[in-house]
Amino acid sequence: MLRTAVYTLGCKLNQCESEALADAFSANGYQIVTHSDYADLYIVNTCTVTTKAEQKARRMIRKFASAQNAPLVIITGCYAEMDPDDLKKLPGSIIVVPLIRKPAILQLPKLIKIQMETGMTLTEAVTQWAAEPVSSDADDTLQPVNPFSYKAVTFQYHARAFLKIEDGCDNACSYCRVTLARGKAVSLNRDEAVKRALDLEMRGYREIVITGVNITAYRSHGEGLEGLLRVLLEKLSTVRIRLSSLEPDMITDELITLCGHPLVQPHFHIPVQSGSDRIIRSVNRNYTSRDIGRTVSKLRAVKDDPFIAADIIAGLPMEQDADAEETFALMKALDFSQIHVFPFSPRPGTDLYDVGNRVPEYIRDKRAAELRELSIQQHAAYLERWNGKVVDVLLEQEKSGYWTGLSGNYLHLRIRGVPETEQAVRGRVCRALMEMDRDGGFYSGKSAAASFVDFFD
Repeated sequence: MLRTAVYTLGCKLNQCESEALADAFSANGYQIVTHSDYADLYIVNTCTVTTKAEQKARRMIRKFASAQNAPLVIITGCYAEMDPDDLKKLPGSIIVVPLIRKPAILQLPKLIKIQMETGMTLTEAVTQWAAEPVSSDADDTLQPVNPFSYKAVTFQYHARAFLKIEDGCDNACSYCRVTLARGKAVSLNRDEAVKRALDLEMRGYREIVITGVNITAYRSHGEGLEGLLRVLLEKLSTVRIRLSSLEPDMITDELITLCGHPLVQPHFHIPVQSGSDRIIRSVNRNYTSRDIGRTVSKLRAVKDDPFIAADIIAGLPMEQDADAEETFALMKALDFSQIHVFPFSPRPGTDLYDVGNRVPEYIRDKRAAELRELSIQQHAAYLERWNGKVVDVLLEQEKSGYWTGLSGNYLHLRIRGVPETEQAVRGRVCRALMEMDRDGGFYSGKSAAASFVDFFD
């Protein structure tokens, strides 16, 4: 039995697509292992958002390719789309798969089995497959390029399910390379999206993550994301819905109202990028700091102290001290539960790649460090507010005497006291009482402890 590992970098959309790839291999009899285990075949799903993401991809690819028995490494994702030649130069048995061919990897496990039965090696079978043409037509003899072919029914690396509803982005943010890799926004038909969600609920999943490159760009049946969410909330009954990143200029009042529904989890992620209106305009973002404040206020009005996270890019070109101070002040005033800080990384092909007025790296890194320290403080304060409260936790993984789990408001918890008779509980929801755990990393903002109270479905 061939052993396959899928290693993912980047966003929840990549995680969703990786799960579908792993499901396809599992359904065809392959053993799915983690990236830290030995595998015959590694699939690396890459990200191109930052230079560090690409560096990590190359480091992991080298590691996999140099493992015992020289395993085959398939590289795909946005980095593979943008810089295939750089990746092809890496040592080892490597095959780079562009995004147009990435959905066709879903057919690969069946093809490998057929070809190896004729005497081909694994590398020979995959190499031949990679050289074949692709087509979006309904010709089964060619490989499909439908971006919505990813439809996992089992999830190998997550206890929760993922549903891809959108791909691509029509924005032209000056720093972003993902639009160049993924192309224009396209959406999954609403009826099909609802059908897939209902199927996941029927299979027993208790949380679905709605994902895409920009889910607020979703359009189907003449409506946006709020139209899909409204129908999902009418049809679903037991499954939690978690929304991935929401672009601030496309969060409508109707969408916010729907977010108040009990099935929608109190966790929202907003790519703010800067708190300076001058910098926001300079990078082609279509909102103001005041818009961010109004959106955060409205989300808090429909949910009880939700977890609201923000992305910030520190040291964008032309960012002066006053701009950085405005960003810091906004993050503090809005009291985000967590701030994901990215030092500006010039990306080839973007408008800001060769622009002047660069912020010196030591100033950029100082601003990033200050924002990260603020994030630690605000995250700790958020955890403190939830100390002693009961939360609903999706159980994810058992570890030496306790379970790890994710609460509705995105707190990563350790659950003690799960009954020994309830070992088949991965993916189920329990109700737990939050307790401070100063020795277990509470103040680091990475984890908190919870005591077991009750299961419910």
